Amino acid sequence: MTSRNRLLSVLAVGLALAGCSREGELVINEGVGIQAVRTACPAVGIPDYTGDITTFRAPGSTTLADLDVTAAITNLRSTCDEGAERVYTQATFDVLARRADTRGARTVTLPYFSTVLRGGSQVVTKRIGQVTLQFADGQERASASGQAGAYVNRADASLPADIREQITRRRKAGDPDAALDPLADPAVRAAVQRATFELLVGFQLSEPQLRYNATR
Repeated sequence: MTSRNRLLSVLAVGLALAGCSREGELVINEGVGIQAVRTACPAVGIPDYTGDITTFRAPGSTTLADLDVTAAITNLRSTCDEGAERVYTQATFDVLARRADTRGARTVTLPYFSTVLRGGSQVVTKRIGQVTLQFADGQERASASGQAGAYVNRADASLPADIREQITRRRKAGDPDAALDPLADPAVRAAVQRATFELLVGFQLSEPQLRYNATR
């Protein structure tokens, strides 16, 4: 799962100032500073190699001749309610599937996970769900929808006042730190990371399935 952790660290840095709202804006009038727009809503995404799944008819086989079903998660979207101390985010997504053998009606159930991460690596919660696809006789493709939800404490997702001031305060052009990135300060970077949450959704893969996705 090293690749996933690498992705999460990239997400943590990339979303540090943007949060779930919009990119940080550079403010230029009386001084220079970064206007960081953050919300308590977790960012929503799909970790590397978990957005699709492939099953084979023969155990242990990965050949095209034994291909059974392929499916992919797409159209991941989210809504967030910030009206309470426990911020609730709901993610919805579609699963598009295709089967190799179209003979007969068939039901296929695929497991998926939803995980809340804090700071790019700390697992807060993990839940397993299922999505069921119905193939009619002669039908090659099928689709279904799934959803996941997560609660995040607003206090945990908020930056301390001193850290926020350090990030957003305006700096005059002649100040020694005018051109310095506030995230270059380890204390600031650590505080932003602690307050950054993500809701990640993907297929619950076996080790061979994950290895297949990573190496194909």
